[in-house]
Formats: sequence, structure tokens, C-alpha cells
Amino acid sequence: MSSKGGGTALTRRNYKLASDTDKPKATGIVNEKLLSDYLYHVFPSTNQGAALASLRKPLGFQDLGAHLERLLSEGEPTEDSGDQLNEGRLGPQPVVLDHTSGFEGLLFVDDDLLGVIGHSNFSSIRATTCVYKGKWAYEVLISSQGLMQIGWCTLNCRFNQEEGVGDTPDSYAYDGNRVRKWNVTTTNYGKSWAAGDIVSCLINLDEGTITFCLNGQSLGTAFTDIKMGPGIAYFPAISLSFKESNPPTTDLMKAHKLLGYIKNVLSTDIDTQEERLVEKDSSTWRLQGEPTVLITQAHIFNYFAPLMCKVYLVEDVLMNFLLGILEGGGSVDEHPLIQQLLDLFWLLMEDYEVSECLKQLMMSLLRAYRFSPIIPDLGFQIHYLRLTTAILFVFFYIKTPLRVKEAGLEELIPTTWWPTHFDKEGKDERDPKDESADERVRRRAYERGCQRLKKRIEVVEELQVQILRLLLNNKDKGTGEASRYIFLNKFRKFLQENASNRGHPTALCPPEYMVCFLHRLITAVRSCWDEGKRKSSGSISSEEAYIPPQLFYNGKVDYFDLQRLGGLLSHLKKTLKDDLASKANIIIDPAEIQAASVDDLDEDEESGAAQRPFGATAMSGALARPSWLSSPTLGRANRFLSTAAVSLMTPRRPLTQPEKVKVRTLAVEQRTEEDIEGSHGNDGLLLGRPLDEPDQPIADKSLLEIVDGIVMMYNLSVHQQLGKMVVVSDDVHEYAVALKDTEEKIARCPARRSDIQEELQKSQKVFAEKLNHLSRRLAWINATIYSKEKMLDVYWLLCVCIRTIEHADNTRSLFAFTPEFYLNVAMNAYSALKNYFSPANSMEELPGYEETLTQLAAILAKHFADPRIVGTDIKDSLMQALASYVCYPQSLRAVERIPEEQRVAMMRNLLAPYEHRPWAQTNWILVRLWRGCGFGYRYTRLPHLLKTKPEDANLPSLQKPCPSLLLQSHMAELLSMDKDMAASFLNSVLNQLNWAFSEFIGMIQEIQQAAERPERNFVDTRQLKVCATCFDLSVSLLRVLEMTVTLVSEIFLDWSRPSAELLLRRLAQLLNQVLNRVTAEKNLFDRVVNLRLPGLESVDHYPILVAVTGILVRILVDGNRQG
Repeated sequence: MSSKGGGTALTRRNYKLASDTDKPKATGIVNEKLLSDYLYHVFPSTNQGAALASLRKPLGFQDLGAHLERLLSEGEPTEDSGDQLNEGRLGPQPVVLDHTSGFEGLLFVDDDLLGVIGHSNFSSIRATTCVYKGKWAYEVLISSQGLMQIGWCTLNCRFNQEEGVGDTPDSYAYDGNRVRKWNVTTTNYGKSWAAGDIVSCLINLDEGTITFCLNGQSLGTAFTDIKMGPGIAYFPAISLSFKESNPPTTDLMKAHKLLGYIKNVLSTDIDTQEERLVEKDSSTWRLQGEPTVLITQAHIFNYFAPLMCKVYLVEDVLMNFLLGILEGGGSVDEHPLIQQLLDLFWLLMEDYEVSECLKQLMMSLLRAYRFSPIIPDLGFQIHYLRLTTAILFVFFYIKTPLRVKEAGLEELIPTTWWPTHFDKEGKDERDPKDESADERVRRRAYERGCQRLKKRIEVVEELQVQILRLLLNNKDKGTGEASRYIFLNKFRKFLQENASNRGHPTALCPPEYMVCFLHRLITAVRSCWDEGKRKSSGSISSEEAYIPPQLFYNGKVDYFDLQRLGGLLSHLKKTLKDDLASKANIIIDPAEIQAASVDDLDEDEESGAAQRPFGATAMSGALARPSWLSSPTLGRANRFLSTAAVSLMTPRRPLTQPEKVKVRTLAVEQRTEEDIEGSHGNDGLLLGRPLDEPDQPIADKSLLEIVDGIVMMYNLSVHQQLGKMVVVSDDVHEYAVALKDTEEKIARCPARRSDIQEELQKSQKVFAEKLNHLSRRLAWINATIYSKEKMLDVYWLLCVCIRTIEHADNTRSLFAFTPEFYLNVAMNAYSALKNYFSPANSMEELPGYEETLTQLAAILAKHFADPRIVGTDIKDSLMQALASYVCYPQSLRAVERIPEEQRVAMMRNLLAPYEHRPWAQTNWILVRLWRGCGFGYRYTRLPHLLKTKPEDANLPSLQKPCPSLLLQSHMAELLSMDKDMAASFLNSVLNQLNWAFSEFIGMIQEIQQAAERPERNFVDTRQLKVCATCFDLSVSLLRVLEMTVTLVSEIFLDWSRPSAELLLRRLAQLLNQVLNRVTAEKNLFDRVVNLRLPGLESVDHYPILVAVTGILVRILVDGNRQG
């Protein structure tokens, strides 16, 4: 599209001056008769008599204005009809929400005053117009399924945070969420509504009744004998998205007339040689600068352009017209008329009119996209997206349908299927050998239906990617900014709003939308990245993408209040200023650092510590976002740094006389292309390249920041949403097991027990219906969330994080500036690939899978005890991730493939004394390395629990033993060679064992006493859980002692070691204590075990006795061997 304000574009005022009023007989364009015929053809009169009379008088441009005024006034309601129309109502003709006085509570009202979102306990708002006589109606578009009451109220109604529409005497409401009607009291009424439904509110003030309709179907009379009479008038009272059903009829009629005139211009050609008018296909029309056509269009747009600033006219007239052009199908490129019309708008409308018109058009398309019904071919969504692709320039919210209607899925997937064969552990068998022919036919039909669904969805996804590629265009600068930089600044603002709980919740993007937006954005960014790679041979491809470490410390990218690995950004800038100068050529002005008071920084540190009391996300699950993501303390630190003057010096110049270059640290919305991409002598986002970082082009710097935002977006909510969607697959499995069990019971049920058979058949029907629904829903989720393509996106993101962490690690101390979310995303993306996408897609099939596992293993092994990382949350996450990593054979082999130096360093950190650190996870890692080698320690589950079904067979603790002999040898070598480390390590293990077992004995005493009391025969479940945890810790500590005695028995038996006798004596005392407490007949331990309390299932004689036996046997064997 041509640039606004460029070339020879003329405003409407310029075109008015083009009329040659001094030469009424000659137009200077076409001859008088042909022009008159053309204008009468374009602007026909609906009054045939007037039209015939006017044909006697030639029509030219000098008379066109008056002629057009007369045509537009035809059919307008007279004053009498207007009074008749307004009889029975008071207020302005366009009905909108009363945002000045008619509301209660915290509300967010749309710019057009037609939509509202409540943001308090119970918010109410009324319209600007009331009715007192006659029959009236208004309609409401439901945009969410929350608590809402919609209806009518009088001016006397006083709402508050507890009472809304229907809760006061003179207000009446319908609540489709709870399916009730309200007028002080409440009764059942109507049907349940859902997002996208239309609720009609009808009031009959002649008969005193109120009725509601849902999607055009009457729900029956809700209220009768409502209060009427002098001084009583009713306002529409609403608290959700509002859509006026009857826009002003005069403007609507004018808009349709003017659109008809535009269509006439498009379909009419002037043959100047034969002096006649020629009808043509409007789709072939082109904006070619013909004076007659342009001046005619200018007269039309003189009236049409102001109307296109009103949302209801844009939606009803313009949007439907543009959609009609695309009805024939085909790509957007096959319909150039839309592009030509947009050029015409750009040429003939004022700047503010173009802006408002496009804004309203985009919002109308968005509403239509969100609330249109889901049909099998997704025709509505594709239709709206194709039009959006043609017109979208600066907006970027890409939404998926709110809900999937079962009817649409039934047509695409008529045959359902679910697993019916399970192994001994209760897991689905992927290729059952005894699958019947009927089951095979159903499964294949279901798979074909899933493929049909996936192909339909891919069409929508491709259109969304095309839209994003338009937004990522950096070559359409014109007189303003290129689209990519507008998008980037809006994207960072979008992330900021979603990263902080201090923002308005209404601004947050729903997580299911985040997931879809992330995948489309990855596809579009990688496409732009590789396109740039083809033009610049020296840059890297998107397959090797990473974020350079200088983005994390040069102040060019705002990370809001997100935590860094080394703590607060202000503290890092102060303590690492010398490293910044020597390694990255960044100098902080001392005067600026001193501008922040010490008291403020101390307050920040104290508040920062208080903001983060909880552990970070575990490796094997999706937990809530940590509270520190919204810390106001970190926000103050960032604002302090944004005022600091950061100066850089050119690396090629001597360090003795650095030349300081001021860096502008701007707000997100104030940045320009030069601030991002840089210019001559300015590296933009990549200022401050560390000396160890390769000096080679990576990609456009704007793309680097977008990728950085993608990583942040995954951390904010995408991973959590991926975990939630797995529930559907789990539900299918549970219902399939229940259905199979029910069918087996029916087969075993005696024929004489018809009553039992009837109940079982009812259960069978319920389970089958639920599985039909869930299997189709699972097909939708697998196509949109867990497909192979989506898995590759998450894998690419994992690789980006790994390479980014590796590059940041090479900066040594500057690694502390790296945001914590990079490590979180690396761990969570691996967890998602492993746990969420299987069994449909296997992680082993990913390209470079083993190498990536090894790289991630090296990161976990190195950084779980990295002194540069100070946050307790992220350190706990790293420890948990490593503990989960060593539980699975493939990831454990990856740990064994990392360089020997890193393996030895990891084991040295694991063998550090347990005091003053989270030792339980460390001990768990050592136990997993030993499990499978100890005495009686080759079981997956405890023998006495084999008959019970585990809650989750995928837990790391329930994996088959996979010991690491290689890492055991490293442990043996370290303990054997470093006597001091061996003594301190074993003393700490013995100390913790003494504490854990003593706590366990104390707790079972309390449990026994509580169980024997006649007045109280229950025990607190939390106490039982803590008791079982202490027992499990005692067993795991005994297993670590068994591993140590087995691998390095000389620690206890070599008397040349000064600590050997003391360690052996302490070990013997503890083992004697354990045996005394556990083996005595009918003792405390025995009585508690026999209670079989829920929560103490793991407490049994076997696990603790075999661990003690393993230690004693190994001491006896090695003691005899050493003589």
C-alpha cells in the first residue's frame, strides 16, 4: 500500500477545488453528455419521476454535490416519524453505556461505550437511554461464562458491591450462569448460556411483562406485573459485552447507499472512443488515476469516510462488503480488489479516519472470529482470517476459537476409538497383538478422522502465520516505522502486562491463546530468520539460533521485574562493574550509581527476600508461576537502572582512555529502529559484546529480541497450559479402564441377577458416551497442542535456551546477569517433551536428540551448585531437575556422556557436607545412582505394595532401577583419595540419619498414642505425611551408607585413616538403634505398621531392614577379606 502522505495524494478538499465551475459546458475530462450519463448511472435516483425529470438537465461535477445530498435525503424519516420512533423512550438515539454516573464497582468500558468488563466483586452499569411506554428490546453478546445478571432497572435502583441487577426491588435480571431469574428473590428460569451466545432482553410496558431470549429462542415470560406508571422508566442494565441491536437507521441507510455508489463505480467503465458506458466485472477494477473516476469517488468519500468511523457501520456495511469479495474462495492474492480498495481508502480519507476505520474493522473481525460457531471445515474462521491477512498491519492478537462444538467434531470424526488393551502396570499398549478386526477398523477410521481435522486446522494456522509475517515485515517503512518494530514494541508491552500481577487482570492473555500465539510466532520468526540467512551468508540459520549474552546486561532490553541468576540487577551492576569494564567494555558512571540511596537498596534486598518464599517449578510437573515474577522490588531496581548512564568504549581502542558512548535506555513504546538495529558505530541491542563471544552476524537484532520474548512467554504461561491439557489424555485412559472393567463384570454377572446387569449396563453406557466425547476432544488437542510440528517448536525452544546458557556461561562472572527464566524454560521444555507429547510423539525421534540431552545434562551438572546462582528457587529447580534426570536410563546415559572433568566436579558437589544446604535432593540423586546394586534393592516398588495401583506410574521414583557404575567409580575415587572430604561427608550423612530416624520414632509414638485414645480415633493427615517422609529419608540415607561401604570400605575398615574407627563406631551405634526399634516383636514400630494407616503405606519392615542388612553384610565380607 502506498505511504500515507507520500506522492501526489490529494485530500477531499483538493478534489472539490478540481471542479471547473468557470466552464459549465466543458468538463475537461470527458464530454458533457458522457459525463452526465456516467454520473446518473453511478448515482441513480430511487424516485423514478424525479430521475426522468433530471435527465433533461445534464449533470456535472459542479452539480454533483447537491444531487448527492438529495439522493441521501431520500427515505430519511421525517420529524413526525422520528417523534413516533422516539415515543416511549428518553435519551440519545445511539444507545451506549453510561460511564459517567450509571455504574457501580470497578469496570473497564470499551472505547465505543458498547462493551464492558467487570473487575470487582459485583459491578453494575446501565445504558444512557430509558423507556417508559411501548415494547422495547436490546441484545447482549456474552463474552465469558462468569457470574452475570442482565436485564432492566429503574433510576431509583442503587447498586453496590454485593447487590446488582435483579437484587433490588425495581430491577429484573436473568442469570444464565446459574440458570435463574432475579427480582430480590430468585427462581429457576431459562437455559445455561456460553461465550458467544446472544441474549435478548424484551420489555413490554403496555402489559407489564419482561421476557428473555437466548440465541433468538424465547425462554418464556420471566416477570409479570412489573411496576409501571408516572416517573417509572427502565434502563438496560448490563455488566458484560454489550451490542446495540438497532444502530441509527439514517446513518445505516446512507452508508448502504454510498457503498452501492462505490460498487457502481467499480463495475462501470468509460469508453471515451465510442463515447459509451461499459459494464465490467468489479473484481478487475484498478486504481489507475483516471480523473473522472477519482473525482467521482472523492465526492462519495466526502460522505462515506466520516460514517466509517462508527463501529456499527464498519461491521454491518464495510466488513460484510469485504467478506463478500472473498466468498468465491482462493487465496488473498487472487482477490486484488481488496488491496485496490484499501489504496483508495488511503488516498481519499483523512489520517484520523483511516486509523479509526481500520481499528474498528480489525476489532469487528476479531469479534466475529472469536464468537463464530465451529463447523467442520472451519469456514467462518478461515474467512475472517483471509480478510485479516489482507488488511492487517499493526495489530497482532491471534486468537483461537473459544470452544469446540461437539457437532462439528462428530462430522469430521464420526468413528471414535480409545485404548482397550493395557499392560501389567496399567499403561496403554501401543501395538496390542490381540487387537480384533473390528477394533482395528475403528482405530484406523478414528486416525483418518484425526488427519482430516488436522488438515482443516493447518489451513487456519497457515493464515495466522501469514498475518504474523506481515507484522514482521521490516521493509515497509515508508514515512513511519516498519511493521516489525511496531510489532516488537507492542509485543514487549504485551509480555510486560502478562508478567506482572500488578497489571489489570483483564489485560492478561488467556493461556490457551498464548500457546497458539507462541507456535505461530515461532514459525513466522524462523521463516524471517532463514530468509535473512539466505541474503547474508555469514549469519547463522534458525536451527543454530541463540540469544547473545550482552542483551542481558547492556540495558537495551527491559526484563521488567524478572529475577536474574545473580540476584537484583542493581546489585549486579554495582558489584560486577569492574568485570563489565574488563570483559564487555561497559562502564557504569559512578555518580549515577550513587544516586540511589543505600537505604533504598537495602530495602530492596529485604523485600526481595520476602517476595520469594516458595520453591520453583519441579521437573516433573507444571506448577503455578512463582510469586517473585511480580515483585515490586525488582521493578524499582530496574527503574533505578533505567536512569543510570551506561557508557561503552570501542574494543579496538586502548582501555586506558575509553571513549564513553551514551546509551539511551528508553521505555518500550519509545524505542525506534535505530535503538534496536543500531547504525554506524552503534551495535544496537548487541552493544557490549564480551571478548569471548564470536564476532559474527547472528540475525536481525529485532528478531533476537522477539525470540527472547518467545522464551519469556513460554515461561509465563505456555508450559503450565501444556501440562493442563494432558488431563484429557489421562481422563480417556481412566474411563477406558473403567469401561473395560465394567464389561468384564457384565460378562461374569449371573443371568439371574438382572438388577445388577441393568445397573452395570447403565454404567457401561455412561462410560461409552463420555469416551466418545473425550476421544474427539483428545483428537482436537493432539492436532492443536501436541502435534509433531508443535513438538518440534518446543524442541527448538529448548535448543535455543541451551545454546544461550552455554554462551552466557562463557562470560564467567557476567553469567549472573542471565534471567532465571532461561534455565526454567530449558528444564520445563525438556519435561514437556518427555511427559506431555508422548506416546503420540516420541522424543527419541527428534533430530539430534542424544546430543541435546547431553548438553542439558552438562548444564544441570554444572549449575546446580554454581556459586554465581544465588536464588534459592532456581537452585532448588536445578537440583530437582538433576534428580529427575538420573531416574531414566536415556537421560542418565546422557549424564555419563558429558566430559569426565564435569562428571567428577558434579560428584564432588554431591559429596559436599549436607549441613547448610538442601541435602534431601542430593541424597536422592546418590540413591538413584546406587539403586539396582544394593542388597535387595532391585525393586521398582516395595514388595508389599505390588498389589496396589500407583497413583502415577510416570513419577521418577517409580522408574525401574538404572544404576550408574561410571558415576559410582567417580564417587569411590573421590572418597578414597580425599580423606578429609570422605570424613566430613560421612559424618554429615550419619548426623542426618540420626535426626531423621529419631524424628520418625517420635512421630510414630504420637500416632500410636492417638490411635489408642477412645475419644479420638483419627490422626492428622499432615502428621502422617511427615512421618512417612522421615522414614523414607532414613531408608535413603542408609542406602547411601551401603553404597559408601560397598565402594570404599576402607573408609570404615582401614585403621590407618584417623577417622575410620570413629566412623565405624558411629555407624554401629546407629544400626543398633535402628534394629532395636524395628525388629523387637510387638514393639511400637510393629504396632504402627499393622494399623495400615492411609499415608503410611511405605512404612514397612522390608525397606529399612534390607538396607541395614546390606551394610552389615558388606562390612563383614570386607572385614574378613582385610583380615
